[in-house]
Amino acid sequence: MTTPEPTTTPEPTTTAPQAATAPQTTSAQEVATAEENRRQVLLWRLLARVFETDEQPSLEAASVAVVEDLGLPTALLDPSVSVDTLVQRFPDLAAEFDALMLPGEDERPRDRARTAALAAKLLLNLFATGQGNITATDLAGWQQDAGWLERALGHQPGDLRTQQGGGHGPGRGDGHGGLAGVLGNLEGDLVRRMRLREVLADPALARQLTPSMSLIEQLLRDKDNLSDVALANAKALIRRFVDEVAEVLRTQVRQTSAGTIDRSVPPKRVFRNLDIERTIWKNLPNWSPEDQLLYVDRLYYRHTAKRTTPARMIVVVDQSGSMVDAMVNCTILASIFAGLPKVDVHLIAYDTRALDLTPWVHDPFEVLLRTQLGGGTNGLVAMAQARPKVLDPRNTAMVWISDFYDNRDLQREFEAVHRSGVKLIPVGSVNSSGSQSVDPWFREKLKDLGTPVISGHIRKLVFELKSFLN
Repeated sequence: MTTPEPTTTPEPTTTAPQAATAPQTTSAQEVATAEENRRQVLLWRLLARVFETDEQPSLEAASVAVVEDLGLPTALLDPSVSVDTLVQRFPDLAAEFDALMLPGEDERPRDRARTAALAAKLLLNLFATGQGNITATDLAGWQQDAGWLERALGHQPGDLRTQQGGGHGPGRGDGHGGLAGVLGNLEGDLVRRMRLREVLADPALARQLTPSMSLIEQLLRDKDNLSDVALANAKALIRRFVDEVAEVLRTQVRQTSAGTIDRSVPPKRVFRNLDIERTIWKNLPNWSPEDQLLYVDRLYYRHTAKRTTPARMIVVVDQSGSMVDAMVNCTILASIFAGLPKVDVHLIAYDTRALDLTPWVHDPFEVLLRTQLGGGTNGLVAMAQARPKVLDPRNTAMVWISDFYDNRDLQREFEAVHRSGVKLIPVGSVNSSGSQSVDPWFREKLKDLGTPVISGHIRKLVFELKSFLN
């Protein structure tokens, strides 16, 4: 009979640490593989639900198992449950949705499957919009879910959806411009599918509407067909949107100076105007090494007098059908600059006819109610009204907002205005998808003139106007 060998503890060897860590490495790989498999199930299920109307039973069952395994509520998979409702039921999820789609800055790595589950919820609610008519409640719910997606991307709710039209808010130039256009298109489609006149006729339903560029466009196009209660509710929505955009744009303009230094006026020789640095520099030849003293034989003072001539700003806006975003934002911007001291703003809107809106330039709400969107384009009639307003060319800026699909004789007018000394600022249109559309012929001609068409982004226009005033 064989005697069993005694069990002894093996002595440590140099290879023992490697033998001990090998199972841990394998386990980590298995965990990573399982996490990736769960993530893939959730993403395939998202694509299936967005592009196919019929549910895939196997994907649905697998997704429920994954979500439960992650410790998340199964309501996450139901597109009829809004993110607001989900967060109300499970408050801890609110913090997880914030900045969800930004690169992780935490010390511990994120669970990719859990991130995919939460991101899929946002995307499903936004992109699986169905077909047919919708209600004001449906639109409001979609807008709230869009706000959660914007938060997940590091924006404030509403920022991305206004980026294609006005571009206010943080995070510009962060690579989300394409998504901003997609969100704008989705929102516009929902607005078109809503029986807007019926909703506006019911004050309770009208109060559920959240103003957006798509909604304002529809209201402006349909305002002549509304009456009584519906018209009053439409005006209230337009006023709310105007006030919200104006507040954001006003912060961008706030630092604009009211005038430039007039060096023809001698500086006042008082202590508060003393230019110490220049005084020292100019008197350096009087430095005495022996005495270790600087002898000052002349004092220098700063110029502080401002020019009293007001800067004149002539804003010309194409109000044809493709220019709704520019019309709304630029009338609001014109009203803000008109409120600055020593700035004289004139506003002209045109399609095949030109309309001088200067008497109402301080109230963008009234301007928008007086516009008639649509029709053709003839910039020559607008220039015929704008040119006589140029009294002091060197002290005048002409902002021309259009897609420039116009009479090419207009280029000769631009050249004449530019030669006279007027600062010509051509601004390209921005449509509801967030992309810029400008006639290539005018783009090249204006570039050769030394006045290139700037992007339709409202921030660039603010910068150009501030530069003119400073």
